[in-house]
Amino acid sequence: MHHLLFAACVATATFTQSLTGFAFGLVLLGLVAVFHLAPLPVAANVVTVMVLANAALLVRGVPDLPRRLLAPSYGSSLVGVAIGACLLAWLSDNAIGVVRFALGLAILACSLLLVVQTKPRAQLASPGTFAFYGCVSGVMGGVFASAGPPMVFHLYRQPLDRVVVRDTLVLLFAVNAVLRLVIVLAQGRFDAASLALSAEALPVVLTVTWLARRYPPNWSPTAVRRVVFVLLAIAGASLVAPAVTGATAQAHAKVSAVSHQLRIFTA
Repeated sequence: MHHLLFAACVATATFTQSLTGFAFGLVLLGLVAVFHLAPLPVAANVVTVMVLANAALLVRGVPDLPRRLLAPSYGSSLVGVAIGACLLAWLSDNAIGVVRFALGLAILACSLLLVVQTKPRAQLASPGTFAFYGCVSGVMGGVFASAGPPMVFHLYRQPLDRVVVRDTLVLLFAVNAVLRLVIVLAQGRFDAASLALSAEALPVVLTVTWLARRYPPNWSPTAVRRVVFVLLAIAGASLVAPAVTGATAQAHAKVSAVSHQLRIFTA
């Protein structure tokens, strides 16, 4: 049953990716976490492999982005990936609840990006701005294997052709995924479960991607954004709410304990 549910989660994430161009990783991680299908580090490893498989089909060369922007974007993202991967390793051993909470916040932020209306800039942003968004995306890529939202938000505000934006994102995700996979392998954190789930996910990703391209749904862009927004919001809230209620319960218990001690002391 868990394997069928995992396949359904992969199919949902892939279909979302085909509609929006991003969010595969966050959707899959969110659904896996909500249904407790696999540890988050294992699910992140699966996302890494799927990103590489997708890039192998789509990458055709270096994107036509000005060279003065390529270096800061890609260089800073690689630094961010290294930081994020090491951060995930530490959090997985010491504070997995923090990882789930941070993932929920990232998914909620991603959902808001779909409904926030932004106007394209008249001029390209500075290299420093590209470096900042590249680093933030890299950290997300290192922790969650999903570097999309920050750089997607930034690039789609630039006066660039949509093909250039797509190619830049696909190659950026691929470069990040390669480094993340190397780091995870070096840490010994790509286990048999990661390999098995990747093997299960690959045919689902390829099939759903082909079907989505062959028979694209006749949905308006607004309808697509709303559907994906609801999906991401539910997944994100499902991860954030338990952490918030748990922290509230712990705080209430501590207050009650302190009040009890005060009553004993003053009695």
